[in-house]
Amino acid sequence: MIDDLVTKGVDEPYRMFTSRAEYRILLRQDDADMRLTERAYELGLAQEYRYILLKNKRKSIEGIINFTKDYSVNPDLINNVLEQLETAPLKQKCKLIDIINRPQITIKNISEHIPDFMEILNNIEEQRKEEIIEAAEIQIKYQGYINRERMIADKLTRLENIKIKNKFDYNNIQALSTEARQKLIQINPETIAQASRIPGISPNDINVLLVLSGR
Repeated sequence: MIDDLVTKGVDEPYRMFTSRAEYRILLRQDDADMRLTERAYELGLAQEYRYILLKNKRKSIEGIINFTKDYSVNPDLINNVLEQLETAPLKQKCKLIDIINRPQITIKNISEHIPDFMEILNNIEEQRKEEIIEAAEIQIKYQGYINRERMIADKLTRLENIKIKNKFDYNNIQALSTEARQKLIQINPETIAQASRIPGISPNDINVLLVLSGR
């Protein structure tokens, strides 16, 4: 919020929405414990039993995902099921993870027809089974989006380390657009990452600043 107010200014009442979070896919409520419990434990804010629960949850999720990556599904054994679930039958063997990625398929409705997979799920503690299956399914179905957003987050983190405050005379940088020069003079951002969040600053303007910074 503070960054928005300083960088973007206020032309109307500022509203706080979850949709304004920079990395909404990474900051999901379903994986809050995965992101925060270990850090809380290191800081002495979470008890050891919570940390053990987290490690067990991670192990179970990894077990499910690794099984789906390694297990090959035979069309002869699964095509009738796929047709019942109103999704296209297989023409050749494929990995289970590719089937779960289909919109009509869930871990629950496909595991009923794959005994080895059902055995993996039955080994999960009953009290936490639904939570763990949901977490594994989200990671499988949204992995591409999660990886892409993580790459963007890593890139912006690197840009936060490139300081530019009072480093350039923006009036003399003709490669910048007129609007970019005006905004950069007005706000005088601390870093290139902050500059990239200013309305009116284009990716081309950021590339110019990166070149001038020797990056």
